[in-house]
Amino acid sequence: MNARTEPELLHHLSNAHLDALEEETIFILREVAAAFERPTLLFSGGKDSLVMLKCAEKAFVDKQKGGRIPYPLLMIDTGHNFKEVTDFRDFRANELGAELIVRSVEDSMKRGTVRLAHPGESRNVHQSVTLLEAIEEFKFDALIGGARRDEEKARAKERIFSHRDSFGQWQPKSQRPELWSLFNTKLQPGEHFRVFPISNWTELDVWQYIARENIALPSIYYTHKREVVDRRGLLVPVTELTPPKDGEQVEVRDVRFRTVGDITCTCPVESTAATPEEIVIETLAAEVSERGATRMDDKTSDASMEKRKKDGYF
Repeated sequence: MNARTEPELLHHLSNAHLDALEEETIFILREVAAAFERPTLLFSGGKDSLVMLKCAEKAFVDKQKGGRIPYPLLMIDTGHNFKEVTDFRDFRANELGAELIVRSVEDSMKRGTVRLAHPGESRNVHQSVTLLEAIEEFKFDALIGGARRDEEKARAKERIFSHRDSFGQWQPKSQRPELWSLFNTKLQPGEHFRVFPISNWTELDVWQYIARENIALPSIYYTHKREVVDRRGLLVPVTELTPPKDGEQVEVRDVRFRTVGDITCTCPVESTAATPEEIVIETLAAEVSERGATRMDDKTSDASMEKRKKDGYF
């Protein structure tokens, strides 16, 4: 994915639709604040959650009159996240004066609620346990997430207001109709909703919005040199957690991350794109979704994400 300078293409690429997407997202964020007693916004420091945070600012914060986002930010930390992302997460929350709650998979491991099959197992899937523990601890009744329908097959089945039962499980056949932007937010004790305000956005929309709004991102979203190995078509970053295997050749390439997550399952793509505008050009030419191109945990089977979601995953 090599970025090209094509100003004439960007000039003809309309972003007028971003106003409608932004308006819908702001409406949903305000609806959550009005309909639920203890909502929270899932905030990883990644591009999608930063776009949601920007919309939340526009929804609730007035530059002249002040105001604040009326719900806390929640991060489920595997302990294996990229430092550039967690540092930016802390910086952005502090800049906004927002309450940031961080709960760790490592703490769940100490409690014995998470047990790894072996020391090198990815902790990514175990975030579900820590998330459900955080929901119980704070009695959250709505969790706002940055998932988009174009990311993965299972996420395309989601409603915007996704009902979860008292066990935190997602039942795709039991979701409620959403007609004319009317949302059924009724809950039984112990149940909650996952709410996805940017469901109708695409990866291209996100990058166009980042460019238009000049949203700052962690540096690893842009081109940088990194040691990687080519493993089954994915560029695996060489780290202490993901060392090269016998026979693999370590190379230094110009890469960037299309999505960020646990180091053990998140891969960069080859790229020289250094600005949002250059990434827009790359995204127009991309033939594989960002998760399909970068996530090792989604390569195990076509139903990987759906199974995790039924167990309480984001």
